[in-house]
Amino acid sequence: MDIRHLTYFIEVAKNRSFTKASQSLHLSQSTLSKVVKNLEEELNVELIDRSTKQIELTEAGEIVLAEGEAILESLNDLSTNLYDLMNLKKGKIKIGLPPIIGFLFFPKVLKGFNNLYPDIKLKISEDDSNKVKQDVKDGVLDLGVVILPVDEKEFEFVPLVDEELAVFVHHSHPLAKRERVELKELENESFVLFKQELFHSLIVQECQRAGFSPKIAYELSEWGFIGEMIGENLGISICPKPIETKFDQDLIKAIPFENPSFPWKLGLISKKKKHPSPAVREFIKYVSAQSPFLS
Repeated sequence: MDIRHLTYFIEVAKNRSFTKASQSLHLSQSTLSKVVKNLEEELNVELIDRSTKQIELTEAGEIVLAEGEAILESLNDLSTNLYDLMNLKKGKIKIGLPPIIGFLFFPKVLKGFNNLYPDIKLKISEDDSNKVKQDVKDGVLDLGVVILPVDEKEFEFVPLVDEELAVFVHHSHPLAKRERVELKELENESFVLFKQELFHSLIVQECQRAGFSPKIAYELSEWGFIGEMIGENLGISICPKPIETKFDQDLIKAIPFENPSFPWKLGLISKKKKHPSPAVREFIKYVSAQSPFLS
């Protein structure tokens, strides 16, 4: 069915007159009459009762009028929504974040983007870096922030953070007098570790590479709780160095590693070969301009 023909019929039906409809549509009456007749033939029903002097709709005509107006309204809404989408007035972005990212960096980024595009909805889910990668790969998430490197055959990525991990100790701890420390020096320490699988595995792996297995006293899922435990001198921890701004620096000192350093690189990933929505493209552009978050 040609939408124009439906539009012409609706104009005739609303005006109850070919003359008024033809004037409104700037068409000749003969053309308009032919269009309506063609529509009747296509639908195999009479839409207009031509036995009376005044135009009257048949029952079928009343149905086509009502449904036709609904169709045109839906098409108008579709055009409006597509315009809003393309002009970033609307949209939805699903983003996966490991907990540390939300804790350290993302509130400021999300607020800035929301101020620019208040009608773009940001749906945030927190999960392990490996789970975030899998969900981006499966199309469950549009974007994810993960520990780099990633498989560049699978993902596009934007580098976000290039930092280091550090050892966090109570100010009374003997290591607190040091400016640098080697990982192997922590062999006899009690560790308070973050429970997230990938982060936890990374630290255990690096300790083993340094020649020892860490003595894990506590495994916690909240960074603030870890800070409180270190503040009570119940153990040491290895955390991203930027987290020192979230801890009580009168009680806790962050000491960088040496020989070697302990890199911590993060990136924003999206699935390769997947066409991103305008909102997703704009978010990537915005985040790229903010990177690194700590600047």
